[in-house]
Amino acid sequence: MKLRSRLLIVILIDILCIVAAHILAYELRFDLTLSDKLLNQIYQTVPLLVCLKIPIFYLMGLYRGMYRYTSMTDLINILKAVAVSSGIVILTIVYTTRFQGLSRSVFIIDGILTFLLITGNRVSIRYFYQLKSNTRPSFLSKKDKNTKHLLLVGAGDAAEKIIREIHSNNTLPYIIVGLVDDNPEKTQKQIHGHSIHGPIDRVESIVRETGADEILITISSANSETMQRIVNQCKKTGLPVKIMPPIGEIIGGKSALQSIRDVAYRDLLGREKVTLDQHKIGKYLTGKTIVVTGAGGTIGSELCRQILRFQPGLIILLDAGEENLYKIEMEFKHELNFTKYITVLGKIQNRNLLDTLFKKYTPSVVFHAAAYKHVPLVEINPWEAIFNNVFAVRNLIETSMRHNIERFVLVSTDKAVRPTNVMGASKRLTEMLMMAYCQKQTETTTGDTLNKTLFMAVRFGNVLGSSGSVIPLFKRQISQGGPVTITDPEITRYFMSIDEAAQLILQAGAMGSGGEIFILKMGTPIKIATLAQDLIKLMGLKPGKDIKITYTGLRPGEKLYEELITEGEGIVPTPHEKIMVLRGNGKSYLEIEEDLTLLAAAAKKHNSSEIKHILKQIIPEYIPDTGTKSIVDT
Repeated sequence: MKLRSRLLIVILIDILCIVAAHILAYELRFDLTLSDKLLNQIYQTVPLLVCLKIPIFYLMGLYRGMYRYTSMTDLINILKAVAVSSGIVILTIVYTTRFQGLSRSVFIIDGILTFLLITGNRVSIRYFYQLKSNTRPSFLSKKDKNTKHLLLVGAGDAAEKIIREIHSNNTLPYIIVGLVDDNPEKTQKQIHGHSIHGPIDRVESIVRETGADEILITISSANSETMQRIVNQCKKTGLPVKIMPPIGEIIGGKSALQSIRDVAYRDLLGREKVTLDQHKIGKYLTGKTIVVTGAGGTIGSELCRQILRFQPGLIILLDAGEENLYKIEMEFKHELNFTKYITVLGKIQNRNLLDTLFKKYTPSVVFHAAAYKHVPLVEINPWEAIFNNVFAVRNLIETSMRHNIERFVLVSTDKAVRPTNVMGASKRLTEMLMMAYCQKQTETTTGDTLNKTLFMAVRFGNVLGSSGSVIPLFKRQISQGGPVTITDPEITRYFMSIDEAAQLILQAGAMGSGGEIFILKMGTPIKIATLAQDLIKLMGLKPGKDIKITYTGLRPGEKLYEELITEGEGIVPTPHEKIMVLRGNGKSYLEIEEDLTLLAAAAKKHNSSEIKHILKQIIPEYIPDTGTKSIVDT
């Protein structure tokens, strides 16, 4: 009953606006002098206007909105409704009177005034509710000891979103004191009443002028050089510096303010935003049952988060690590509010477990992200790489084929290219196995593609913040006062952020037709020494003075430079600008079957030299590290 009463009140006010707009239109057209004839025209026309416009407003949804949240979208809808209704009014008058004795300009002015009055009505309702809930704009609020004066760096869409969020919620402990932007065209302009000051180079003086307590960077699309300059300038102020991450990182219904975090090294990479073909990815994920192995790991857990955006029917979280699996489960349950999952603590070596799972839940897609990937550890325990990175994956591949999985996406690594360590060789062998089974499947299904599993691999470099990344190690070393240890001053690596890698894996999974190795474009390789220096600066310290850097020499199986392709591999671009593809030139399953038998026997005997010798037979480009002994070698 309350809702109906409110609706009637709003409609009555709109009727008054329509009447007032028409009378004002006559007043403006005839210089505030209305004769008896003109007044008679108004009396005759007003009922027609009300009877035509109010139903059109209703049909076009003007009475379905919540007026306390009137937005630009609502104003556009009002403009459309007024334009349509005014057009119909004019057509009706043309049809009935052909405008004989009537002024055409009156009805044009009437339409403009109707829009202004209806819009003013809606905006007034929103302002009334703001006053009622005491959510005054933040710049009118008094500062208390817990409130922070916030200076925004960047005067774009992200900054506008932050300001709007703070204005609409007076309980947030922030007051916007201004914005900083390098674009001279924006200087001295305002966003929601807040002034935009000059370039970032003036940020120290702007901080003094505005009395800012904290700086928030609201730029996510800057290149590496620009972002480093911005962060360095902000750090000079001595204030806490936060950053609003790219929208791609904001998932699970978080607001922009909830997603604010400290500036991280990945922000300095300056990588462009990933554009995804949402339709293609949704076609193979939405409503489907999906298995993610290594679901608690760095890549596996981010894959799970990104998959949620496409509304899967069920996610099977499979991991051998109890703690990691528990963490991703708690995140799903309490932070992301997603309940369509099951957690499976187990190993993919367990064929019976896989068969039971696949039979009961009939998954459509498998993302295989589980692997041993710490190069030095695997180098001295090479048999574990064989058991976990090769034969366990073979088990998963065969199970997927038996249960007619639609797509199987193998997460690989750049260390599989011309490998110099057992970890890289084991991942290259996994790629070869995947392609061998793909070929074997084609030969045995005699052209029937209905029951084929589409196998594909995705190869990329290091991800920032992963369990094997140098970033967490460097952070610990810096927090302890140093030194930061680097193996060699010339060592370089490719890097990308975790969320970018996960998104591109999903995209590649949508593009595969079977047997491809997709390669993610990693950009320019970064010197680890430069990374360490930037990280020290990011933490407010000076490299070489506050924190020393020492060089320890290359570790077992470690390369100076990583590669993404082997010379001679036929790499070609794809429709996606950040993804390339190659058709692997591996062997058939029959060609490597005998070597696999020997490899399994060597692994069971923990014979590292024999393992490396057999890997070399299978992978000619593999250059084994013969100087590194395993933990059981004498």
